[in-house]
Amino acid sequence: MKYQKLVNNSKDFLLDLLFPKFCLSCQKEGTYLCQDCQHLLEISEYNYCLCEKNPVKIFGNQVNDQTIRQAHGKCSSCQDKKLDGLYFALPYKEKTLTKKLIRNFKYKPYIKELAKPLAKILIEHFILTKKNINDVWENSVLIPVPLYIKKQKSRGYNQSEELAKELSKILKIPVISDCLIKIKNTESQMKLKKAEREKNLLNAFTITKNCATSEVAQFKNKKIFLVDDVYTTGATMQECAKVLKNAGAKQVWGITIAREEYS
Repeated sequence: MKYQKLVNNSKDFLLDLLFPKFCLSCQKEGTYLCQDCQHLLEISEYNYCLCEKNPVKIFGNQVNDQTIRQAHGKCSSCQDKKLDGLYFALPYKEKTLTKKLIRNFKYKPYIKELAKPLAKILIEHFILTKKNINDVWENSVLIPVPLYIKKQKSRGYNQSEELAKELSKILKIPVISDCLIKIKNTESQMKLKKAEREKNLLNAFTITKNCATSEVAQFKNKKIFLVDDVYTTGATMQECAKVLKNAGAKQVWGITIAREEYS
């Protein structure tokens, strides 16, 4: 173990020497997101319901004087959503740095190592919203939103899976990456309207045969945290949540780095 750790440390040292990292905001050498620039990000101190327009803050078991039902993540207007609630750390439109971090994480130059600082931002959000307690995470698993196999091979990794792995190290809950898969090569969601997004993703995800036929699926009767980078209309997570609940999941919550207001 000590030898392997020494090898890994030496490898990291050589990589940093040959390919130095620079903060994506201020260009300070040493990291892709320095402490000073991270402090400029407005990490949310609240959780919000799933409504697309004017989502409301959730305070404990109440939201703007309305009783929160079911899993305490939705208001009375979004009860029909398959997703039980959403955790996100940053607003997507307000800060150019947020966009820059996520774009470099999932598009060229494909900075896979951004998973670590982005996971830490999410952990800070959990601390600020008092979700860093055992009751929230017990009997749960992390499932990354899958990529279509050709897209993942082209990119070299699934950014949601890398984020889930980093969260798993800190939260001490398992990641399941081989049960939920994407079987449809869909169009990019970026330029589609809400109805088009939902149609685009219809029947795009499924549970693998091994998981579906298992007498006790790895996620059955558990709370699932679906991990993705950005939540816009929620079409992707809603479709994934539907598939997972049909397969026996108890609850399905979303975790994303950022949330974009959609109109």
